[in-house]
Formats: sequence, C-alpha cells, structure tokens
Amino acid sequence: MNDNPTTGTLHHVEIWVPDLRRAIGSWQWLLESLGYALFQDWSGGRSWRLGATYLVMEQSPALTATRHDRCRPGLNHLAFHVEGGARLDALVEQAPAHGWTLMFPDRHPWAGGEGHYAAYLEDEDGFEVELVACIPPD
Repeated sequence: MNDNPTTGTLHHVEIWVPDLRRAIGSWQWLLESLGYALFQDWSGGRSWRLGATYLVMEQSPALTATRHDRCRPGLNHLAFHVEGGARLDALVEQAPAHGWTLMFPDRHPWAGGEGHYAAYLEDEDGFEVELVACIPPD
C-alpha cells in the first residue's frame, strides 16, 4: 500500500448491503475482474483494494431498508475505468452470471452519449456501476 497517497485521492468507499452473501457473489467477481484484491474479510463484511483505495461491502445491523434506490439522495453509482472496448464487452457478457443486469440495453454501449463507450450494470440490490472503456480517439 502506498504510504503517501496523493492528497484528495479516494481512501475508501463503504456500501451497506442487505445481503452480504449475495453482494459478495456479484461484487467480488466485478472488483477482482477490475484488478482489486481481497483486503479484509469478517463476519459482517468484506473489502477489496486496488492501490491505496479500497471498497467495503458491509451488512450492518443498523441498515434501515432492504434495497438501494439510486434515484434517492445519496449514491447514484460508482464508475470504473476499463481498458478498451473488448475488455468492457467481455465483462458485460459475463455479468449476468454474477447477478448483474445490463441497464439501457437498447442504447448500449452508447447510453452515456456519443463517444462515451460504457456499460451500466445493476446488481440484485439496486446498486449501479458504470464501466467506462478507455478508447483512444481516431
């Protein structure tokens, strides 16, 4: 882990999930496919780290709802870089086997607008991720 991360970089994100086992089934596949490695594991949660940043999934006893609503105040989605369109396409193809559903399939992979090659995925608990391909300009 970098002992001196750049000021302002993200340290960690903690997401409370209603079903930790289900969340691990989808998020572990995605995060490890993106290069994250298991960081912490305890009875109520798990985290994965990439560089100095880590992402936590926790099933807290203080949780007040059973599903995330991205349209309410709070987190809408997390967006991750993906190297190239082919890698993004492979992740989209594998995603349903890990509990993810492609959002906006009629506009995929341009749902974010022309020139923005991306996939929007939603897990069974309503959490959205955006995978953005780094495609060099022509």
